[in-house]
Amino acid sequence: MSASSYTPPRVWQWEPGNGGKFANINRPVAGATHDKELPQGDHPLQLYSLATPNGVKVTVMLEELLEKGVKEAEYDAWLIDITEGDQFSSGFVEINPNSKIPALLDRSVQPAQRVFESGSILLYLAEKFGHFIPQDLAARTECMNWVFWQMGAAPMLGGGFGHFYAYAPEKLEYPINRFTMEVKRQLDVLDRRLAENTYLSGEEYTIADILVWPWYGALVLGRLYDAAEFIQADSYTHVKRWAEAIDQRPAVQRGRKVNRIWGEENEQLRERHSSADLDALDS
Repeated sequence: MSASSYTPPRVWQWEPGNGGKFANINRPVAGATHDKELPQGDHPLQLYSLATPNGVKVTVMLEELLEKGVKEAEYDAWLIDITEGDQFSSGFVEINPNSKIPALLDRSVQPAQRVFESGSILLYLAEKFGHFIPQDLAARTECMNWVFWQMGAAPMLGGGFGHFYAYAPEKLEYPINRFTMEVKRQLDVLDRRLAENTYLSGEEYTIADILVWPWYGALVLGRLYDAAEFIQADSYTHVKRWAEAIDQRPAVQRGRKVNRIWGEENEQLRERHSSADLDALDS
Protein backbone atom coordinates (compact mmCIF):
# COMPACT_ATOMS: atom_id res chain seq x y z
CA MET A 1 0.00 0.00 0.00
CA SER A 2 1.45 3.31 -1.05
CA ALA A 3 1.74 6.15 1.45
CA SER A 4 -0.79 8.98 1.11
CA SER A 5 0.45 12.42 0.10
CA TYR A 6 -2.43 14.07 1.97
CA THR A 7 -1.62 16.16 5.03
CA PRO A 8 -4.60 17.46 7.05
CA PRO A 9 -4.68 21.26 7.25
CA ARG A 10 -4.32 22.98 10.59
CA VAL A 11 -7.95 24.20 10.34
CA TRP A 12 -10.40 22.24 8.21
CA GLN A 13 -12.43 24.21 5.67
CA TRP A 14 -15.51 22.90 3.88
CA GLU A 15 -15.30 22.68 0.10
CA PRO A 16 -18.75 22.29 -1.51
CA GLY A 17 -18.77 19.30 -3.83
CA ASN A 18 -16.46 17.24 -1.66
CA GLY A 19 -17.88 13.86 -0.71
CA GLY A 20 -18.58 11.66 -3.72
CA LYS A 21 -22.09 10.59 -4.74
CA PHE A 22 -23.88 12.61 -2.07
CA ALA A 23 -21.67 15.69 -2.19
CA ASN A 24 -24.51 17.90 -3.42
CA ILE A 25 -26.47 17.41 -0.17
CA ASN A 26 -23.65 17.13 2.37
CA ARG A 27 -22.78 20.18 4.43
CA PRO A 28 -21.22 20.87 7.85
CA VAL A 29 -24.19 22.77 9.35
CA ALA A 30 -27.71 21.81 10.41
CA GLY A 31 -31.08 23.45 9.83
CA ALA A 32 -33.45 23.96 6.93
CA THR A 33 -32.31 25.04 3.48
CA HIS A 34 -35.79 25.85 2.17
CA ASP A 35 -39.36 26.38 3.34
CA LYS A 36 -41.76 23.56 2.60
CA GLU A 37 -44.53 22.07 4.68
CA LEU A 38 -44.85 18.30 4.93
CA PRO A 39 -47.97 16.67 3.51
CA GLN A 40 -50.34 14.91 5.90
CA GLY A 41 -52.82 12.13 5.28
CA ASP A 42 -55.82 10.72 7.11
CA HIS A 43 -54.13 8.36 9.56
CA PRO A 44 -52.80 9.30 12.99
CA LEU A 45 -49.34 7.97 12.10
CA GLN A 46 -47.50 9.99 9.46
CA LEU A 47 -44.18 8.56 8.26
CA TYR A 48 -41.65 10.55 6.22
CA SER A 49 -39.03 8.24 4.82
CA LEU A 50 -37.20 6.45 2.02
CA ALA A 51 -36.61 2.71 1.62
CA THR A 52 -32.99 2.73 2.73
CA PRO A 53 -32.17 0.18 5.47
CA ASN A 54 -33.08 2.70 8.15
CA GLY A 55 -36.36 3.50 6.46
CA VAL A 56 -37.24 -0.16 5.92
CA LYS A 57 -36.99 -0.79 9.67
CA VAL A 58 -40.04 1.39 10.31
CA THR A 59 -42.22 0.27 7.41
CA VAL A 60 -41.55 -3.37 8.32
CA MET A 61 -42.47 -2.63 11.95
CA LEU A 62 -45.72 -0.94 10.93
CA GLU A 63 -46.64 -3.75 8.54
CA GLU A 64 -45.85 -6.33 11.24
CA LEU A 65 -48.20 -4.52 13.63
CA LEU A 66 -50.93 -4.46 11.00
CA GLU A 67 -50.32 -8.17 10.36
CA LYS A 68 -51.07 -8.73 14.05
CA GLY A 69 -54.37 -6.92 13.67
CA VAL A 70 -53.35 -3.63 15.28
CA LYS A 71 -55.62 -1.36 13.25
CA GLU A 72 -54.31 1.72 15.06
CA ALA A 73 -50.97 1.17 13.30
CA GLU A 74 -52.42 2.24 9.94
CA TYR A 75 -50.18 4.90 8.49
CA ASP A 76 -49.44 7.28 5.65
CA ALA A 77 -45.91 6.97 4.26
CA TRP A 78 -44.60 10.01 2.39
CA LEU A 79 -41.46 9.93 0.28
CA ILE A 80 -38.47 11.95 1.40
CA ASP A 81 -35.99 11.88 -1.49
CA ILE A 82 -32.64 12.42 0.22
CA THR A 83 -30.84 12.77 -3.11
CA GLU A 84 -32.95 15.86 -3.76
CA GLY A 85 -32.47 17.35 -0.30
CA ASP A 86 -36.07 16.85 0.89
CA GLN A 87 -34.73 16.15 4.38
CA PHE A 88 -33.64 19.78 4.66
CA SER A 89 -37.11 21.27 4.22
CA SER A 90 -38.44 23.35 7.09
CA GLY A 91 -41.26 20.87 7.68
CA PHE A 92 -38.97 17.88 7.94
CA VAL A 93 -36.42 19.66 10.12
CA GLU A 94 -39.24 20.53 12.50
CA ILE A 95 -39.86 16.81 13.04
CA ASN A 96 -36.22 15.75 12.88
CA PRO A 97 -33.62 18.47 13.54
CA ASN A 98 -30.95 15.96 12.48
CA SER A 99 -32.34 15.88 8.89
CA LYS A 100 -32.13 12.10 8.55
CA ILE A 101 -34.84 9.67 7.53
CA PRO A 102 -37.01 8.19 8.89
CA ALA A 103 -39.18 10.53 10.96
CA LEU A 104 -42.60 9.84 12.41
CA LEU A 105 -45.41 12.12 13.58
CA ASP A 106 -48.02 10.56 15.87
CA ARG A 107 -51.20 12.66 15.80
CA SER A 108 -53.16 10.25 18.02
CA VAL A 109 -51.88 12.21 21.02
CA GLN A 110 -52.06 15.91 21.82
CA PRO A 111 -49.83 17.65 21.22
CA ALA A 112 -48.70 15.50 18.31
CA GLN A 113 -45.56 13.53 19.15
CA ARG A 114 -42.53 13.66 16.87
CA VAL A 115 -40.25 10.62 16.89
CA PHE A 116 -36.91 10.50 15.09
CA GLU A 117 -34.02 8.01 14.87
CA SER A 118 -35.10 4.56 13.70
CA GLY A 119 -34.33 2.86 17.02
CA SER A 120 -36.41 5.39 18.90
CA ILE A 121 -39.30 4.98 16.45
CA LEU A 122 -39.35 1.18 16.79
CA LEU A 123 -39.14 1.35 20.57
CA TYR A 124 -41.95 3.95 20.61
CA LEU A 125 -44.21 1.80 18.43
CA ALA A 126 -43.40 -1.38 20.37
CA GLU A 127 -44.27 0.25 23.68
CA LYS A 128 -47.30 2.09 22.30
CA PHE A 129 -48.90 -1.07 20.89
CA GLY A 130 -47.39 -3.73 23.14
CA HIS A 131 -45.85 -5.96 20.48
CA PHE A 132 -42.37 -7.11 19.44
CA ILE A 133 -40.77 -6.24 22.76
CA PRO A 134 -40.56 -8.74 25.63
CA GLN A 135 -42.32 -7.91 28.89
CA ASP A 136 -40.06 -10.04 31.07
CA LEU A 137 -37.18 -7.91 32.38
CA ALA A 138 -34.41 -10.35 31.44
CA ALA A 139 -35.78 -10.96 27.94
CA ARG A 140 -36.44 -7.26 27.42
CA THR A 141 -32.88 -6.44 28.48
CA GLU A 142 -31.48 -8.98 26.00
CA CYS A 143 -33.63 -7.42 23.29
CA MET A 144 -32.38 -3.96 24.15
CA ASN A 145 -28.78 -5.22 24.15
CA TRP A 146 -29.15 -5.97 20.44
CA VAL A 147 -31.14 -2.81 19.74
CA PHE A 148 -28.26 -0.71 21.05
CA TRP A 149 -25.74 -2.99 19.34
CA GLN A 150 -27.38 -2.19 16.03
CA MET A 151 -27.46 1.54 16.61
CA GLY A 152 -23.75 1.54 17.38
CA ALA A 153 -22.65 -1.05 14.82
CA ALA A 154 -24.55 -0.14 11.65
CA PRO A 155 -22.75 3.19 11.05
CA MET A 156 -19.58 1.14 10.58
CA LEU A 157 -21.40 -0.81 7.86
CA GLY A 158 -23.17 2.13 6.24
CA GLY A 159 -21.12 5.28 6.63
CA GLY A 160 -17.90 3.29 6.90
CA PHE A 161 -17.81 0.23 4.65
CA GLY A 162 -20.67 1.28 2.39
CA HIS A 163 -19.27 4.73 1.75
CA PHE A 164 -15.71 3.73 0.94
CA TYR A 165 -16.56 0.49 -0.89
CA ALA A 166 -19.52 1.75 -2.94
CA TYR A 167 -19.77 5.55 -2.97
CA ALA A 168 -16.39 7.22 -2.43
CA PRO A 169 -15.07 9.02 -5.54
CA GLU A 170 -11.93 6.84 -5.44
CA LYS A 171 -11.15 3.41 -4.02
CA LEU A 172 -8.82 3.72 -1.05
CA GLU A 173 -7.19 0.57 0.28
CA TYR A 174 -6.81 1.51 3.94
CA PRO A 175 -10.43 2.53 4.73
CA ILE A 176 -11.87 -0.36 2.70
CA ASN A 177 -9.65 -2.83 4.54
CA ARG A 178 -10.38 -1.23 7.89
CA PHE A 179 -14.16 -1.22 7.53
CA THR A 180 -14.34 -4.61 5.81
CA MET A 181 -12.51 -6.12 8.77
CA GLU A 182 -14.98 -4.52 11.17
CA VAL A 183 -18.07 -5.57 9.19
CA LYS A 184 -16.83 -9.16 9.06
CA ARG A 185 -16.23 -9.07 12.81
CA GLN A 186 -19.79 -7.83 13.31
CA LEU A 187 -21.16 -10.60 11.11
CA ASP A 188 -19.21 -13.09 13.20
CA VAL A 189 -20.78 -11.62 16.36
CA LEU A 190 -24.23 -12.17 14.83
CA ASP A 191 -23.36 -15.61 13.51
CA ARG A 192 -22.23 -16.84 16.91
CA ARG A 193 -25.39 -15.49 18.55
CA LEU A 194 -27.69 -16.98 15.91
CA ALA A 195 -25.94 -20.35 16.08
CA GLU A 196 -27.64 -20.83 19.44
CA ASN A 197 -30.83 -18.79 19.00
CA THR A 198 -33.58 -18.54 16.41
CA TYR A 199 -33.69 -14.76 16.76
CA LEU A 200 -31.38 -12.19 18.31
CA SER A 201 -33.30 -11.97 21.58
CA GLY A 202 -33.75 -15.73 21.77
CA GLU A 203 -36.80 -17.56 20.43
CA GLU A 204 -38.96 -14.44 20.10
CA TYR A 205 -38.99 -12.18 17.02
CA THR A 206 -38.56 -8.64 18.30
CA ILE A 207 -37.63 -5.10 17.34
CA ALA A 208 -34.00 -6.22 17.60
CA ASP A 209 -34.45 -8.39 14.51
CA ILE A 210 -36.48 -5.71 12.73
CA LEU A 211 -33.66 -3.20 13.33
CA VAL A 212 -30.75 -5.45 12.37
CA TRP A 213 -32.25 -7.27 9.38
CA PRO A 214 -32.46 -4.36 6.89
CA TRP A 215 -28.71 -3.83 7.25
CA TYR A 216 -27.07 -7.19 7.92
CA GLY A 217 -29.79 -9.36 6.45
CA ALA A 218 -29.74 -7.34 3.23
CA LEU A 219 -25.94 -7.60 3.17
CA VAL A 220 -25.81 -11.40 3.32
CA LEU A 221 -28.76 -11.69 0.93
CA GLY A 222 -26.79 -9.75 -1.69
CA ARG A 223 -28.97 -6.62 -1.67
CA LEU A 224 -26.56 -4.14 -0.13
CA TYR A 225 -23.57 -2.53 -1.90
CA ASP A 226 -23.27 -5.56 -4.24
CA ALA A 227 -20.79 -6.84 -1.65
CA ALA A 228 -21.99 -10.35 -0.73
CA GLU A 229 -19.15 -12.12 -2.55
CA PHE A 230 -16.58 -9.58 -1.37
CA ILE A 231 -17.35 -10.24 2.30
CA GLN A 232 -17.96 -14.00 1.78
CA ALA A 233 -21.56 -13.73 2.97
CA ASP A 234 -22.27 -17.44 2.51
CA SER A 235 -19.74 -18.29 5.21
CA TYR A 236 -22.04 -16.76 7.85
CA THR A 237 -24.45 -19.68 7.71
CA HIS A 238 -26.49 -18.80 10.78
CA VAL A 239 -26.93 -15.16 9.75
CA LYS A 240 -27.97 -16.40 6.30
CA ARG A 241 -30.56 -18.77 7.81
CA TRP A 242 -31.96 -15.98 9.97
CA ALA A 243 -31.99 -13.47 7.10
CA GLU A 244 -33.78 -15.84 4.74
CA ALA A 245 -36.40 -16.73 7.35
CA ILE A 246 -37.23 -13.09 8.05
CA ASP A 247 -37.26 -12.36 4.32
CA GLN A 248 -40.19 -14.76 3.95
CA ARG A 249 -42.42 -12.91 6.41
CA PRO A 250 -45.33 -11.27 4.52
CA ALA A 251 -45.05 -8.04 6.53
CA VAL A 252 -41.34 -7.80 5.73
CA GLN A 253 -42.01 -8.29 2.04
CA ARG A 254 -44.60 -5.49 2.13
CA GLY A 255 -42.48 -3.17 4.24
CA ARG A 256 -39.51 -3.41 1.85
CA LYS A 257 -41.62 -1.92 -0.95
CA VAL A 258 -42.85 1.21 0.82
CA ASN A 259 -41.10 4.46 -0.19
CA ARG A 260 -38.90 2.52 -2.65
CA ILE A 261 -38.07 4.33 -5.89
CA TRP A 262 -35.55 1.91 -7.41
CA GLY A 263 -35.45 -1.74 -8.47
CA GLU A 264 -38.21 -3.79 -10.05
CA GLU A 265 -41.42 -1.86 -10.70
CA ASN A 266 -43.54 -4.34 -8.73
CA GLU A 267 -41.35 -3.65 -5.68
CA GLN A 268 -41.71 0.14 -5.77
CA LEU A 269 -44.37 1.99 -3.83
CA ARG A 270 -43.52 5.67 -3.77
CA GLU A 271 -46.17 6.49 -1.16
CA ARG A 272 -48.41 4.33 0.96
CA HIS A 273 -51.79 5.44 2.32
CA SER A 274 -53.61 2.13 2.72
CA SER A 275 -53.03 -1.60 2.35
CA ALA A 276 -54.76 -1.35 -1.03
CA ASP A 277 -51.72 0.54 -2.36
CA LEU A 278 -49.53 -2.50 -1.71
CA ASP A 279 -52.16 -4.91 -3.01
CA ALA A 280 -52.21 -2.97 -6.29
CA LEU A 281 -48.51 -3.76 -6.86
CA ASP A 282 -49.28 -7.48 -7.01
CA SER A 283 -52.39 -7.21 -9.18
